[in-house]
Amino acid sequence: MYVTWTGKPPHFPRSAAFAGRFASGTLLRMAKRATKRGDERTDLSGSRDVLICGASFAGLMAARQLAGSGADVLVIDRYEIGERQTSACAIPTAWLEELGLIESEKQRFDSVLIHTAHGSIRLPVPWSFSTFDYPTFCEMLWEQCDAEFETAKVNGKADADGRAEVSRRAETNGDGAHHIGTDRGIISSPLVVDSLGWKRVLAGGAHYQPPDAPLSRGLEVHPPGGNVDLEVFINRRYVPAGYGWSFPADDEVRVGVGSFDPYFPVRPTTDLLADDIEVGKSAYQGNWIPHKLRPATADGIFFAGDSAGHCFPLTAEGIRPALYFGAALGMQLREVVEGKATRDQALADYHDFSAGHQWAFDWLLRAQKLLPKIHPRLVKPTLAASFRTAGSGDYAFNKYLNIAPPEFATLATRALVAGRPPVATA
Repeated sequence: MYVTWTGKPPHFPRSAAFAGRFASGTLLRMAKRATKRGDERTDLSGSRDVLICGASFAGLMAARQLAGSGADVLVIDRYEIGERQTSACAIPTAWLEELGLIESEKQRFDSVLIHTAHGSIRLPVPWSFSTFDYPTFCEMLWEQCDAEFETAKVNGKADADGRAEVSRRAETNGDGAHHIGTDRGIISSPLVVDSLGWKRVLAGGAHYQPPDAPLSRGLEVHPPGGNVDLEVFINRRYVPAGYGWSFPADDEVRVGVGSFDPYFPVRPTTDLLADDIEVGKSAYQGNWIPHKLRPATADGIFFAGDSAGHCFPLTAEGIRPALYFGAALGMQLREVVEGKATRDQALADYHDFSAGHQWAFDWLLRAQKLLPKIHPRLVKPTLAASFRTAGSGDYAFNKYLNIAPPEFATLATRALVAGRPPVATA
Protein backbone atom coordinates (compact mmCIF):
# COMPACT_ATOMS: atom_id res chain seq x y z
CA MET A 1 0.00 0.00 0.00
CA TYR A 2 1.45 3.37 -0.96
CA VAL A 3 0.75 6.95 -0.01
CA THR A 4 -1.24 8.95 -2.54
CA TRP A 5 0.05 12.40 -3.48
CA THR A 6 -2.63 15.01 -2.80
CA GLY A 7 -0.98 18.39 -2.47
CA LYS A 8 2.05 20.57 -1.97
CA PRO A 9 5.16 18.87 -0.57
CA PRO A 10 5.64 19.53 3.14
CA HIS A 11 8.79 21.28 4.21
CA PHE A 12 11.36 19.48 6.34
CA PRO A 13 14.45 21.02 7.95
CA ARG A 14 17.71 19.95 6.35
CA SER A 15 21.34 20.16 7.36
CA ALA A 16 24.60 18.33 6.81
CA ALA A 17 23.75 15.80 9.49
CA PHE A 18 20.00 16.26 9.01
CA ALA A 19 20.11 17.74 12.53
CA GLY A 20 19.19 14.34 13.94
CA ARG A 21 15.54 15.03 13.21
CA PHE A 22 12.96 14.76 10.47
CA ALA A 23 10.41 17.33 11.47
CA SER A 24 8.39 18.81 14.33
CA GLY A 25 10.71 17.63 17.06
CA THR A 26 10.75 14.02 15.86
CA LEU A 27 14.15 12.75 16.95
CA LEU A 28 16.03 10.47 14.59
CA ARG A 29 17.96 7.79 16.46
CA MET A 30 21.48 7.41 15.13
CA ALA A 31 22.04 4.18 13.21
CA LYS A 32 24.17 1.49 14.76
CA ARG A 33 27.31 0.77 12.79
CA ALA A 34 29.38 -2.02 14.26
CA THR A 35 31.66 -3.13 11.47
CA LYS A 36 34.24 -5.65 12.64
CA ARG A 37 37.78 -6.34 11.43
CA GLY A 38 39.92 -9.46 11.72
CA ASP A 39 39.15 -11.50 14.84
CA GLU A 40 36.30 -9.11 15.64
CA ARG A 41 34.35 -10.36 12.63
CA THR A 42 32.07 -12.38 14.82
CA ASP A 43 29.43 -14.86 13.74
CA LEU A 44 26.23 -13.11 12.58
CA SER A 45 24.14 -16.26 12.59
CA GLY A 46 20.67 -15.71 13.95
CA SER A 47 17.26 -14.31 13.14
CA ARG A 48 16.31 -10.79 12.15
CA ASP A 49 12.97 -9.19 11.36
CA VAL A 50 14.34 -7.76 8.11
CA LEU A 51 17.59 -8.53 6.29
CA ILE A 52 18.73 -6.08 3.61
CA CYS A 53 21.58 -7.36 1.46
CA GLY A 54 23.32 -4.44 -0.20
CA ALA A 55 24.05 -1.03 1.31
CA SER A 56 23.97 1.36 -1.61
CA PHE A 57 21.07 3.50 -2.81
CA ALA A 58 18.16 1.03 -2.89
CA GLY A 59 19.16 -0.86 0.24
CA LEU A 60 19.76 2.26 2.33
CA MET A 61 16.49 3.79 1.15
CA ALA A 62 14.53 0.69 2.13
CA ALA A 63 16.21 0.70 5.53
CA ARG A 64 15.38 4.39 5.97
CA GLN A 65 11.68 3.72 5.52
CA LEU A 66 11.79 1.17 8.35
CA ALA A 67 13.27 3.63 10.86
CA GLY A 68 11.17 3.90 13.99
CA SER A 69 9.14 0.78 13.21
CA GLY A 70 10.71 -1.19 16.04
CA ALA A 71 11.85 -3.90 13.63
CA ASP A 72 15.23 -5.58 14.06
CA VAL A 73 16.76 -4.61 10.71
CA LEU A 74 20.21 -5.74 9.61
CA VAL A 75 21.92 -4.27 6.54
CA ILE A 76 24.92 -6.14 5.20
CA ASP A 77 27.38 -5.43 2.41
CA ARG A 78 30.88 -6.62 1.58
CA TYR A 79 32.00 -2.97 1.55
CA GLU A 80 31.64 -0.17 4.07
CA ILE A 81 28.75 2.23 3.55
CA GLY A 82 29.81 4.82 0.99
CA GLU A 83 33.05 3.02 0.19
CA ARG A 84 32.66 1.84 -3.41
CA GLN A 85 31.38 4.35 -5.95
CA THR A 86 30.52 2.89 -9.36
CA SER A 87 28.77 5.76 -11.16
CA ALA A 88 29.08 9.45 -12.04
CA CYS A 89 26.71 10.19 -9.12
CA ALA A 90 24.23 12.68 -10.54
CA ILE A 91 20.55 13.12 -9.79
CA PRO A 92 17.78 15.72 -10.17
CA THR A 93 18.46 18.31 -7.47
CA ALA A 94 14.94 18.05 -6.07
CA TRP A 95 15.63 14.49 -4.92
CA LEU A 96 18.55 15.70 -2.82
CA GLU A 97 16.39 18.44 -1.38
CA GLU A 98 13.39 16.26 -0.59
CA LEU A 99 15.52 13.62 1.12
CA GLY A 100 17.48 16.13 3.19
CA LEU A 101 20.72 15.25 1.37
CA ILE A 102 21.47 18.59 -0.27
CA GLU A 103 24.71 18.99 1.68
CA SER A 104 26.18 16.16 -0.42
CA GLU A 105 25.76 18.27 -3.59
CA LYS A 106 28.93 19.10 -5.50
CA GLN A 107 27.69 21.08 -8.53
CA ARG A 108 24.36 22.04 -10.15
CA PHE A 109 23.31 22.35 -13.80
CA ASP A 110 20.23 23.66 -15.64
CA SER A 111 21.21 22.55 -19.15
CA VAL A 112 23.04 19.76 -20.93
CA LEU A 113 25.59 20.45 -23.67
CA ILE A 114 25.51 17.68 -26.27
CA HIS A 115 28.44 17.23 -28.64
CA THR A 116 27.94 15.30 -31.87
CA ALA A 117 30.35 14.49 -34.67
CA HIS A 118 28.90 17.44 -36.60
CA GLY A 119 28.40 20.14 -34.03
CA SER A 120 27.12 20.82 -30.53
CA ILE A 121 23.74 21.81 -29.13
CA ARG A 122 22.74 23.03 -25.70
CA LEU A 123 19.42 21.77 -24.34
CA PRO A 124 17.87 23.76 -21.47
CA VAL A 125 16.39 21.56 -18.73
CA PRO A 126 13.29 22.79 -16.85
CA TRP A 127 14.68 21.39 -13.61
CA SER A 128 18.21 21.24 -12.28
CA PHE A 129 20.56 18.27 -12.10
CA SER A 130 23.28 17.86 -9.48
CA THR A 131 26.43 15.86 -9.07
CA PHE A 132 27.08 14.78 -5.50
CA ASP A 133 29.69 13.24 -3.23
CA TYR A 134 28.95 9.53 -2.88
CA PRO A 135 30.41 8.90 0.61
CA THR A 136 28.66 11.98 2.03
CA PHE A 137 25.37 11.04 0.38
CA CYS A 138 25.47 7.50 1.76
CA GLU A 139 26.50 8.62 5.25
CA MET A 140 23.70 11.17 5.41
CA LEU A 141 21.14 8.65 4.18
CA TRP A 142 22.40 6.11 6.70
CA GLU A 143 22.03 8.65 9.49
CA GLN A 144 18.31 8.62 8.76
CA CYS A 145 18.16 4.89 9.50
CA ASP A 146 18.10 3.08 12.82
CA ALA A 147 19.17 -0.30 11.47
CA GLU A 148 22.37 -2.20 12.24
CA PHE A 149 25.13 -2.52 9.65
CA GLU A 150 27.77 -5.20 9.26
CA THR A 151 30.25 -6.03 6.52
CA ALA A 152 29.62 -9.51 5.18
CA LYS A 153 29.76 -11.23 1.81
CA VAL A 154 26.49 -12.80 0.71
CA ASN A 155 27.01 -16.25 -0.79
CA GLY A 156 23.38 -17.04 -1.57
CA LYS A 157 20.44 -18.89 -0.13
CA ALA A 158 21.08 -21.75 2.27
CA ASP A 159 19.11 -24.11 4.40
CA ALA A 160 19.08 -23.73 8.17
CA ASP A 161 22.16 -25.96 8.43
CA GLY A 162 24.18 -23.81 6.04
CA ARG A 163 23.94 -26.00 2.94
CA ALA A 164 23.39 -24.28 -0.38
CA GLU A 165 19.80 -24.55 -1.54
CA VAL A 166 19.07 -26.93 -4.35
CA SER A 167 15.36 -26.35 -4.78
CA ARG A 168 12.83 -23.59 -4.60
CA ARG A 169 10.96 -25.36 -1.80
CA ALA A 170 14.04 -25.30 0.42
CA GLU A 171 14.12 -21.54 0.61
CA THR A 172 12.17 -21.14 3.86
CA ASN A 173 12.99 -24.55 5.33
CA GLY A 174 9.40 -24.83 6.51
CA ASP A 175 9.74 -22.19 9.23
CA GLY A 176 8.64 -19.14 7.25
CA ALA A 177 12.12 -17.63 7.19
CA HIS A 178 14.67 -17.37 4.45
CA HIS A 179 18.16 -18.54 5.33
CA ILE A 180 20.92 -16.50 3.72
CA GLY A 181 24.47 -17.79 3.67
CA THR A 182 27.24 -15.26 4.29
CA ASP A 183 30.93 -15.45 5.16
CA ARG A 184 29.88 -14.64 8.73
CA GLY A 185 27.22 -17.25 9.20
CA ILE A 186 23.62 -18.04 8.28
CA ILE A 187 21.21 -15.14 8.77
CA SER A 188 17.50 -15.92 8.85
CA SER A 189 14.64 -13.54 8.20
CA PRO A 190 11.10 -13.69 6.82
CA LEU A 191 11.72 -10.43 4.93
CA VAL A 192 14.83 -10.43 2.75
CA VAL A 193 15.89 -7.75 0.27
CA ASP A 194 18.42 -8.32 -2.51
CA SER A 195 19.87 -4.94 -3.48
CA LEU A 196 23.29 -6.39 -4.31
CA GLY A 197 23.34 -5.36 -7.96
CA TRP A 198 22.78 -6.83 -11.39
CA LYS A 199 24.03 -10.32 -10.40
CA ARG A 200 20.73 -10.88 -8.54
CA VAL A 201 22.51 -13.15 -6.09
CA LEU A 202 19.44 -14.39 -4.22
CA ALA A 203 17.36 -15.26 -7.28
CA GLY A 204 16.74 -18.86 -8.18
CA GLY A 205 17.50 -20.34 -11.56
CA ALA A 206 19.97 -19.11 -14.16
CA HIS A 207 21.75 -15.83 -13.58
CA TYR A 208 22.75 -13.14 -16.05
CA GLN A 209 26.26 -13.60 -17.35
CA PRO A 210 27.82 -10.67 -19.23
CA PRO A 211 28.29 -10.01 -22.00
CA ASP A 212 25.43 -12.35 -23.00
CA ALA A 213 22.81 -10.43 -21.01
CA PRO A 214 20.71 -7.25 -21.33
CA LEU A 215 23.48 -5.17 -19.80
CA SER A 216 25.31 -2.08 -20.95
CA ARG A 217 28.83 -1.38 -19.75
CA GLY A 218 30.43 1.81 -18.56
CA LEU A 219 33.81 3.05 -17.41
CA GLU A 220 34.92 6.46 -16.19
CA VAL A 221 37.83 8.36 -14.69
CA HIS A 222 37.70 10.95 -11.92
CA PRO A 223 40.67 13.30 -12.38
CA PRO A 224 40.98 16.58 -10.48
CA GLY A 225 39.63 19.53 -12.41
CA GLY A 226 36.46 21.42 -13.11
CA ASN A 227 34.04 22.72 -15.72
CA VAL A 228 30.79 24.65 -15.87
CA ASP A 229 28.91 22.37 -18.29
CA LEU A 230 27.29 18.97 -17.97
CA GLU A 231 28.38 17.42 -21.27
CA VAL A 232 27.29 14.40 -23.31
CA PHE A 233 29.17 13.10 -26.38
CA ILE A 234 27.13 11.26 -29.02
CA ASN A 235 29.96 10.45 -31.37
CA ARG A 236 30.98 7.14 -32.90
CA ARG A 237 34.58 8.15 -32.42
CA TYR A 238 34.05 7.03 -28.82
CA VAL A 239 31.34 4.38 -29.06
CA PRO A 240 29.16 3.07 -31.94
CA ALA A 241 26.11 2.54 -29.73
CA GLY A 242 26.15 4.66 -26.61
CA TYR A 243 27.64 7.96 -25.52
CA GLY A 244 30.38 9.61 -23.53
CA TRP A 245 30.00 12.09 -20.69
CA SER A 246 31.76 14.70 -18.65
CA PHE A 247 30.10 15.47 -15.31
CA PRO A 248 31.89 18.18 -13.32
CA ALA A 249 31.75 17.82 -9.54
CA ASP A 250 33.39 20.92 -8.09
CA ASP A 251 37.01 19.82 -7.62
CA GLU A 252 36.91 16.85 -9.99
CA VAL A 253 35.41 15.90 -13.33
CA ARG A 254 33.82 12.53 -14.02
CA VAL A 255 34.54 11.48 -17.61
CA GLY A 256 33.48 8.20 -19.11
CA VAL A 257 32.00 6.13 -21.90
CA GLY A 258 28.93 3.90 -21.81
CA SER A 259 28.19 1.30 -24.45
CA PHE A 260 24.77 -0.23 -25.07
CA ASP A 261 26.67 -3.13 -26.67
CA PRO A 262 28.19 -5.16 -23.82
CA TYR A 263 30.87 -6.56 -26.16
CA PHE A 264 32.34 -3.16 -26.96
CA PRO A 265 35.60 -2.45 -25.03
CA VAL A 266 35.17 0.90 -23.26
CA ARG A 267 38.64 1.30 -21.74
CA PRO A 268 40.41 2.53 -24.92
CA THR A 269 37.70 5.04 -25.80
CA THR A 270 37.39 6.29 -22.22
CA ASP A 271 41.10 7.11 -22.45
CA LEU A 272 40.52 8.68 -25.89
CA LEU A 273 37.74 10.93 -24.60
CA ALA A 274 39.82 11.98 -21.62
CA ASP A 275 42.68 12.85 -23.97
CA ASP A 276 40.40 14.77 -26.34
CA ILE A 277 39.00 17.00 -23.60
CA GLU A 278 42.42 17.24 -21.94
CA VAL A 279 41.76 15.77 -18.51
CA GLY A 280 43.82 13.28 -16.58
CA LYS A 281 43.18 9.56 -16.37
CA SER A 282 42.94 8.47 -12.76
CA ALA A 283 40.58 6.72 -10.36
CA TYR A 284 39.04 4.36 -12.92
CA GLN A 285 35.69 2.90 -11.98
CA GLY A 286 33.00 1.10 -13.89
CA ASN A 287 30.37 -1.57 -13.91
CA TRP A 288 27.77 -3.45 -15.92
CA ILE A 289 24.54 -1.48 -16.24
CA PRO A 290 21.14 -3.21 -16.57
CA HIS A 291 18.81 -1.87 -19.25
CA LYS A 292 15.88 -4.24 -18.79
CA LEU A 293 13.30 -4.26 -16.01
CA ARG A 294 13.24 -7.58 -14.15
CA PRO A 295 10.67 -9.05 -11.71
CA ALA A 296 10.91 -7.19 -8.41
CA THR A 297 10.03 -10.32 -6.42
CA ALA A 298 10.89 -13.98 -6.86
CA ASP A 299 10.61 -16.99 -4.58
CA GLY A 300 9.66 -14.80 -1.64
CA ILE A 301 12.64 -12.41 -2.01
CA PHE A 302 12.31 -8.66 -2.67
CA PHE A 303 14.65 -7.12 -5.27
CA ALA A 304 15.49 -3.42 -5.63
CA GLY A 305 17.98 -1.37 -7.57
CA ASP A 306 20.08 -3.03 -10.27
CA SER A 307 19.00 -6.51 -9.10
CA ALA A 308 15.49 -5.63 -10.33
CA GLY A 309 16.73 -3.76 -13.40
CA HIS A 310 15.83 -0.45 -11.78
CA CYS A 311 18.07 1.56 -14.09
CA PHE A 312 16.67 3.61 -16.95
CA PRO A 313 17.64 2.50 -20.46
CA LEU A 314 19.14 5.13 -22.78
CA THR A 315 20.35 7.45 -20.00
CA ALA A 316 21.68 4.68 -17.71
CA GLU A 317 20.36 6.70 -14.76
CA GLY A 318 20.22 4.25 -11.87
CA ILE A 319 20.42 6.27 -8.67
CA ARG A 320 17.02 7.96 -8.84
CA PRO A 321 15.10 4.76 -9.70
CA ALA A 322 17.02 2.88 -6.99
CA LEU A 323 15.93 5.45 -4.40
CA TYR A 324 12.40 5.52 -5.79
CA PHE A 325 11.82 1.79 -5.77
CA GLY A 326 13.80 1.40 -2.55
CA ALA A 327 11.43 3.85 -0.85
CA ALA A 328 8.39 2.00 -2.20
CA LEU A 329 9.80 -1.28 -0.96
CA GLY A 330 10.64 0.14 2.45
CA MET A 331 7.10 1.44 2.88
CA GLN A 332 5.74 -1.96 1.91
CA LEU A 333 8.02 -3.79 4.36
CA ARG A 334 6.94 -1.42 7.10
CA GLU A 335 3.33 -2.41 6.49
CA VAL A 336 4.35 -6.02 7.18
CA VAL A 337 6.41 -5.43 10.33
CA GLU A 338 3.63 -3.27 11.75
CA GLY A 339 1.09 -6.03 11.12
CA LYS A 340 -0.89 -4.11 8.51
CA ALA A 341 -0.13 -6.52 5.66
CA THR A 342 1.13 -10.05 5.17
CA ARG A 343 4.38 -10.89 3.43
CA ASP A 344 2.46 -12.36 0.51
CA GLN A 345 0.48 -9.13 0.15
CA ALA A 346 3.68 -7.10 0.25
CA LEU A 347 5.31 -9.32 -2.37
CA ALA A 348 2.32 -8.95 -4.68
CA ASP A 349 1.92 -5.19 -4.19
CA TYR A 350 5.60 -4.39 -4.63
CA HIS A 351 5.83 -6.62 -7.70
CA ASP A 352 2.86 -4.84 -9.25
CA PHE A 353 4.23 -1.40 -8.36
CA SER A 354 7.51 -2.11 -10.12
CA ALA A 355 5.88 -3.83 -13.10
CA GLY A 356 3.55 -0.86 -13.47
CA HIS A 357 6.53 1.12 -14.76
CA GLN A 358 7.20 -1.27 -17.63
CA TRP A 359 5.87 1.28 -20.14
CA ALA A 360 8.56 3.79 -19.17
CA PHE A 361 11.39 1.29 -19.43
CA ASP A 362 10.07 0.11 -22.81
CA TRP A 363 9.84 3.71 -24.04
CA LEU A 364 13.43 4.43 -23.07
CA LEU A 365 14.69 1.11 -24.43
CA ARG A 366 13.14 1.89 -27.81
CA ALA A 367 14.99 5.22 -27.80
CA GLN A 368 18.19 3.42 -26.81
CA LYS A 369 17.87 1.09 -29.78
CA LEU A 370 17.01 3.97 -32.12
CA LEU A 371 19.93 6.25 -31.23
CA PRO A 372 22.70 4.19 -32.92
CA LYS A 373 20.60 3.98 -36.10
CA ILE A 374 20.53 7.75 -36.61
CA HIS A 375 23.13 8.85 -39.15
CA PRO A 376 25.87 10.90 -37.43
CA ARG A 377 25.07 13.93 -39.60
CA LEU A 378 21.45 13.82 -38.45
CA VAL A 379 21.99 13.55 -34.68
CA LYS A 380 22.22 17.30 -34.07
CA PRO A 381 19.33 18.22 -36.43
CA THR A 382 17.19 15.51 -34.82
CA LEU A 383 17.86 16.90 -31.36
CA ALA A 384 17.23 20.44 -32.57
CA ALA A 385 13.91 19.41 -34.12
CA SER A 386 12.84 17.43 -31.06
CA PHE A 387 13.61 20.29 -28.70
CA ARG A 388 12.92 23.18 -31.08
CA THR A 389 10.60 24.94 -28.64
CA ALA A 390 10.68 25.33 -24.90
CA GLY A 391 7.31 23.58 -24.73
CA SER A 392 8.42 20.41 -26.50
CA GLY A 393 11.71 20.29 -24.64
CA ASP A 394 10.06 20.86 -21.27
CA TYR A 395 7.48 18.18 -22.03
CA ALA A 396 10.13 15.56 -22.83
CA PHE A 397 12.29 16.37 -19.81
CA ASN A 398 9.30 16.51 -17.45
CA LYS A 399 7.91 13.24 -18.74
CA TYR A 400 11.28 11.69 -18.04
CA LEU A 401 11.45 13.21 -14.55
CA ASN A 402 7.96 12.01 -13.71
CA ILE A 403 8.87 8.36 -14.17
CA ALA A 404 10.32 8.66 -10.67
CA PRO A 405 9.23 12.12 -9.50
CA PRO A 406 10.82 13.93 -6.56
CA GLU A 407 7.36 14.26 -4.98
CA PHE A 408 7.60 10.56 -4.21
CA ALA A 409 10.59 11.30 -1.99
CA THR A 410 8.42 13.79 -0.14
CA LEU A 411 5.71 11.16 0.23
CA ALA A 412 8.24 8.69 1.59
CA THR A 413 9.47 11.18 4.17
CA ARG A 414 5.94 12.17 5.13
CA ALA A 415 4.99 8.50 5.56
CA LEU A 416 8.08 7.93 7.69
CA VAL A 417 7.39 10.91 9.94
CA ALA A 418 3.75 9.91 10.31
CA GLY A 419 4.73 6.41 11.37
CA ARG A 420 7.35 7.49 13.92
CA PRO A 421 6.22 8.36 17.44
CA PRO A 422 7.70 11.60 18.79
CA VAL A 423 10.65 11.13 21.10
CA ALA A 424 11.00 13.46 24.07
CA THR A 425 14.24 15.38 24.28
CA ALA A 426 15.84 17.01 27.27
